Amino acid sequence: MRRQLPLALCFIFGVFTAIQYYVPHFRVQWFQERLLQWLMTLLAFAFLLGTVSLIKVHYHKLRDRAPDRGFSLVVFAGLFTMIGLGFIHPDHHAPGSPFNQMFLNVQVPIEATMFSLLAFYVASAAFRAFRARTLEATLLLIAAAIVMLGRVPIGDLISPKIPEATRWILEVPNLTAKRGVMIGVGLGMMATALKIMLGIERAWMGGSD
Repeated sequence: MRRQLPLALCFIFGVFTAIQYYVPHFRVQWFQERLLQWLMTLLAFAFLLGTVSLIKVHYHKLRDRAPDRGFSLVVFAGLFTMIGLGFIHPDHHAPGSPFNQMFLNVQVPIEATMFSLLAFYVASAAFRAFRARTLEATLLLIAAAIVMLGRVPIGDLISPKIPEATRWILEVPNLTAKRGVMIGVGLGMMATALKIMLGIERAWMGGSD
């Protein structure tokens, strides 16, 4: 019963969520809105569970004196500082509030730093990929050079046809490949959803049997 009930609920709510797009009745739409509200409640518990798991992992690192336990101290300091600031100033999104100041002056610069570091990884990957050893790599190199020149003012100064070629590459071959990938992703999502609804895939229940 502990397995049959979750499988039955998964199948019922999965089928309902799929058919509600094709049944424009107001009662169906009303129930769908309630499902979304329940989902928000589940997400709140998921965040709580994630926070507890984070605390347990870093607590064990501190207790076992792991070599990187200094990072765990930083995690605890940031976590409890933000929680405390949220309780001290209830309207934590208000401009000038301590919570908002910490977010803008600590979190935002850290995120900007992480994304800026990605540029070096992209440049390194591009350097390795753009070695024209094969026909495919040569075509990739030529297309990348045209697109990069067409996205900066110097490309238009060299020739007005470079920005036009850039638009054609982005709107025709690039968009074609992108749509193919999205169709494949959609089909994969549908197959995974059907496997879960029909009970074929049971990893989400903590086992495969």
